[in-house]
Amino acid sequence: MSSLNGDMMTEKKPTIVLATGAFDILHYGHVRFFEEAKKAGGKNSRLIVIVASDRTVEARKGRKPVLPEWERRALVASLRVVDESFIGFEDIEMEKIIERLRPDIIAVGYDQNDIEKRVRQLIATKGYAIRLVKLERYGSEDLDSSSKIMGRILENWKKRP
Repeated sequence: MSSLNGDMMTEKKPTIVLATGAFDILHYGHVRFFEEAKKAGGKNSRLIVIVASDRTVEARKGRKPVLPEWERRALVASLRVVDESFIGFEDIEMEKIIERLRPDIIAVGYDQNDIEKRVRQLIATKGYAIRLVKLERYGSEDLDSSSKIMGRILENWKKRP
């Protein structure tokens, strides 16, 4: 695109914001997490979400996810705020993800302390120019995770007449 004086205008490279998680039962807290993650990148940002593979969820949570990885990724991808989504590597290797996607910002949730620690270590040891943003909890505390929602469903199911 040219300006009136004939000089080429440079289009600003979008700020890449990366978020990761299992997103097993998509809920309000996830949607707010994505919105705030993208907001951290400013107006010209792109939100890329890495959805944990089924094997990763099972290894980290000790149970298989309710929804398979391809369905969880499709649900995340369908959200207006998400620009791209991928299924993560089997070995949960943040360095591989960073090298491949080159994010400017990595957003972690209030409960993602292990990922936060790993990213901080990588920034310190590898010298990545990445800003780490820890986001707060969103929604009611009693239903702020897929596990708590599943527990409520089971509880209500048992109370049925």
